[in-house]
Amino acid sequence: MRARFLKSLATVSGFTLASRLLGFARQILIAGVIGAGGNPVADAFWAAFRLPNMFRRLFAEGAFQAAFIPLFQGKLAEEDAVAAKEQARRFAEEVLAGLILVLGVLTALVLVAAPVAIFMVAGGFANDPEKFDLTILYLRIMFPYLACMSVVGLLSGVLNSLDRYMAYAGAPLILNFCQIAALVLYADGQIEMTGLALSVATTISGVLQAALLIWGAGRQGYLPRLRLPRMTADVRRLLVLGAPGFLSAAAVQINIFVGTNIASREQGAVSWLMNADQLYQLPLSLIGIALGTVLLPTLSRRVKAGDESGAVRALNRSIEISAALVLPAAIGFLVLAEPICDALFRSLASDALKLFGGRGSKFTEADAAMTGAALAYYGIGLPAFVWQKVFLPAYFAREDTRTPMMFAIWSIIANTVLALVLFPIMGFLGVALATSLAGWLQTVLLAIGLGRGRRFLPDRRLLVRLPAIAAASIAMGLALTYAATFTPALAEITFGRYWIAVIVLVAGGGAIYGAALLALGGVRISDYKASS
Repeated sequence: MRARFLKSLATVSGFTLASRLLGFARQILIAGVIGAGGNPVADAFWAAFRLPNMFRRLFAEGAFQAAFIPLFQGKLAEEDAVAAKEQARRFAEEVLAGLILVLGVLTALVLVAAPVAIFMVAGGFANDPEKFDLTILYLRIMFPYLACMSVVGLLSGVLNSLDRYMAYAGAPLILNFCQIAALVLYADGQIEMTGLALSVATTISGVLQAALLIWGAGRQGYLPRLRLPRMTADVRRLLVLGAPGFLSAAAVQINIFVGTNIASREQGAVSWLMNADQLYQLPLSLIGIALGTVLLPTLSRRVKAGDESGAVRALNRSIEISAALVLPAAIGFLVLAEPICDALFRSLASDALKLFGGRGSKFTEADAAMTGAALAYYGIGLPAFVWQKVFLPAYFAREDTRTPMMFAIWSIIANTVLALVLFPIMGFLGVALATSLAGWLQTVLLAIGLGRGRRFLPDRRLLVRLPAIAAASIAMGLALTYAATFTPALAEITFGRYWIAVIVLVAGGGAIYGAALLALGGVRISDYKASS
């Protein structure tokens, strides 16, 4: 059992890391080819991509599966293996039929009424007819991607329930490959054509991802057949149990969606926010989503076994591990936000594009400054976003989806009010700050809710180590603040490559953090010896 679990975890983690790194490269290339605030194409593409990408994260990265998998596994638990398989497949077919109906109607509505959808995503574009028309075009091309992602999300749930993770983990790579291919082919063409090629590549990647999951489900004998949609008892139960959890997990995405609409009234803001969002999503995905994925089944087993003390202990260790990883990342974003954006989207992007015969990055110094400022404000909320992924499984493991749903609603309300209040004062940076503050509100409410039920009580080890981790992170931040003043000189030493200089700074900061962490007792070598 343990060997199978470790093998599955290694498969998912390996493909996730590969996907995130390739997505990182894709993001750098997109910023280099279409730029950011200086042209309408960048804003139009990112605004159009926001809606289908939000649903991709919800369907294919956990929110939908958190509701679907337990019910699907319940069907498989029947004693008669043949009957269990048939019931499970029938349940999947019923859910798929409902998804196809709802998303088919939604897709048709968006294709016909795309201007209305753009008002919802980026209402500020109405003042710029060229940008508004481009966004409509890109959205109409990309929106079928959403329907494909619903199939991917459902079939991923089926395969994950069967401990078959390869197709699910590998599917996200396809989007990155397709968009990078479009960039390589159209890097030196008209920028409007590059945006069009990226949009077409997105939809093609959705079709290919769905095909991969269909193939994977077919190999396991669970390929769903098409049915007429019906509101069966099982589908109704999925909606009752899943809707609150879906909203809870979707709060961050909804907050970003609301923020995008408000920020669209400022030229270039959508691109700056999207590029900053993609950067902080990297540690969020590798730390928060990975921990949440592993923690949910662990907590579920302990709760069902009546081992509440073990569940609390697992939650404490998850907070400790995530703090040791996310606090230095957040401090790094606060201190080096602008150099990081300049190094990646200008320096590295230029070198990468020249390999393909390009003319250098269209991402300007002003774009780097604005994106860096947004990244710093998102960095404030990064620990909160990660700890949400840790606290939510503690509710879901006890089949409590209503409580976190209420907290999510408060977070969405707070984000909307704060963004509307701060935008006239701070511009688009107020939107980023509002997202972070709303994230902290939701995280604090989740922690208080668990504390009241004595389902989360910080133990002595966490109370001792958390301040040590914070102190080590601050020490690293102070050292990086001083070292950053030597970045231009360091760039001259590293063959004029600014991005290499920033990598050296980050690596040095990591070394300082590791040494301080050990010296202050934030982590002990004996922990790893005991677990080996």
